[in-house]
Amino acid sequence: MSAQDELDPYSCSLLRELMRDSSQTVQELSDAVGLSPSPCWKRIKAMEERGVIQGYTARVDPERVGLGLRVIVEANLARHHEDQVRSFEDQIAAIPEIVQCLSTTGESDYVMTVMVADIKCFERFLHGTLLRLPGITHVRSRIVLRELKAQGQLPLPASAAEPSRTRRG
Repeated sequence: MSAQDELDPYSCSLLRELMRDSSQTVQELSDAVGLSPSPCWKRIKAMEERGVIQGYTARVDPERVGLGLRVIVEANLARHHEDQVRSFEDQIAAIPEIVQCLSTTGESDYVMTVMVADIKCFERFLHGTLLRLPGITHVRSRIVLRELKAQGQLPLPASAAEPSRTRRG
């Protein structure tokens, strides 16, 4: 059974509501999707247990916490031996300035998002941390001027039938 098969219209609606605002109470969620609170809570718990819902976070304004510079960094490794790749990925995971890292195809082995206070901090990070990692052969960076879209919600497929707003339960 695929993950999509497990999600009926009510579960998809719950996910959309939680992605929009995960601080809603079960009562608010149940009102929004048309389920009674108890079945609503059970669906949420089941999705958490299955790993569909992986956690809940707060969106934080980077500038208000002193992280005014976002840099997209592309990196290549010299060799792709399993041990070297695993070591590199473990080291990347432990560096707090790297807030996202993707293993990619194409010209770059990895594409990372780095958050620091300013350009001087990035220069220190680049030379003092990133370029010191073993195996890196090439790094390219791009300063982000402004963020046009930050999608915190996944584009869930449209359900064949959206749940009616009449409370079920």
